[in-house]
Amino acid sequence: MFYAWLLGSAVMGYFLGSLPFGAMVARAHGVDIFKEGSGNPGATNVKRVLGEKFGAKGKRAGNLVFALDVLKGAIASAWGALSWTSLSVSVDLERGAGAAVITGQDWRLLGLAGVIGAILGHSFSIFTGFKGGKGVATAAGGVLMLMPVSCLIGALVWLITFSVTRYVSLGSILAAFVVAIASWALGNPLPLNIAVTIIGLFVIVRHRSNITRLLNGTENKFEKKSPAQS
Repeated sequence: MFYAWLLGSAVMGYFLGSLPFGAMVARAHGVDIFKEGSGNPGATNVKRVLGEKFGAKGKRAGNLVFALDVLKGAIASAWGALSWTSLSVSVDLERGAGAAVITGQDWRLLGLAGVIGAILGHSFSIFTGFKGGKGVATAAGGVLMLMPVSCLIGALVWLITFSVTRYVSLGSILAAFVVAIASWALGNPLPLNIAVTIIGLFVIVRHRSNITRLLNGTENKFEKKSPAQS
């Protein structure tokens, strides 16, 4: 029975993650984000494209997409928050057949299934012909719920990297790597360590075109603008 809960959590996470907030927000501004910039419906491309077209208003729209994508991952993995409580749920169907008791670390496993589903949904959305973003924001929301300390370490690495280099992609790649390392170093349960490592590798692989551009020196930066330019 517990495996059915895991599957259900993953399926719900997938459909939640599939909600194409980037495409929806861009469309509300009259832009087909799949045909603009990098063609990616993630928050970074939305912010860059809409920012160039609409200035501060467009950048705020990109920030909104980022927040909504983070929220998708957080909601999908919210089961994991119950691992910090004493809440226990017992399910007994047909007088014991398929019975399950969900408590303790089982909640984190449900949250883990949920965020994996959400990342896959975000990256391969059923609503956009299985096109999607790279999963960074959605993964961050889920990992924040499951292992907040590791996530905050990764966020700090992203912030420092972006502040120094102005490369969003490089910050995301390094953060994905560091979150996995931090999870193992902090002694999180083995299933979480393995899963966050796989998630990190998935995020890095999704950035393979960015890695090529970084090596070639052709990757786009978010340049700081002077007050006169803004």
